[in-house]
Amino acid sequence: MKTAHIFKKGCLVLLGLFFSATLWAHGGAAGTDTDQCKFELEPSHWIHYTAYQPVAYSAEEFCGSLPGTNTRTQLVFDYQDMRYRNMTVEFEVTKEPEGTRVFFLPAAKHKAGTVNLDLPNGVPEAGKYLIHITLVPDQGERLDAHMSFKAGGGVAVSKNNILLYVFFALAGLYVLYLSHAGFKNKIDEIIVKVKK
Repeated sequence: MKTAHIFKKGCLVLLGLFFSATLWAHGGAAGTDTDQCKFELEPSHWIHYTAYQPVAYSAEEFCGSLPGTNTRTQLVFDYQDMRYRNMTVEFEVTKEPEGTRVFFLPAAKHKAGTVNLDLPNGVPEAGKYLIHITLVPDQGERLDAHMSFKAGGGVAVSKNNILLYVFFALAGLYVLYLSHAGFKNKIDEIIVKVKK
């Protein structure tokens, strides 16, 4: 009985170590910026970009690679700098290298700080696309910034994700085993039958 208790405590310690390493793996250091969906519109002025394909991949967020084509796609831009809320900004999406226009949003001010480009049919084919974000100042030159993304190819479930799902399922069953007497009795009965 003492061995089982030590085993349970050891599993809890390993579980704690696993989660602490996982939570800090993306960079817990102060000043470390790991946001891959953020890009510089002007020097030291940033905009955040997130893509969604709500029909085909309802619970997923994307950045530089969209899995589907010919499916509703939403490109959402959040101004991280208040100054852009008072500036006129134009958005365009083109297929590269041809430069064929896929979507265009005329120049406008977006006081809310969030711009949602809704492409009802998404992008027409797999390949590289370019998002043009053009600042149209009241005076002076237009500033055109670009961000590329790839479309098509689908989303592969990595082996790490599968292992993580299996781990969580086993951890949930173990917690159920420890906390529910009826479930524990059933499992113990099965183990006794297997041993015979």
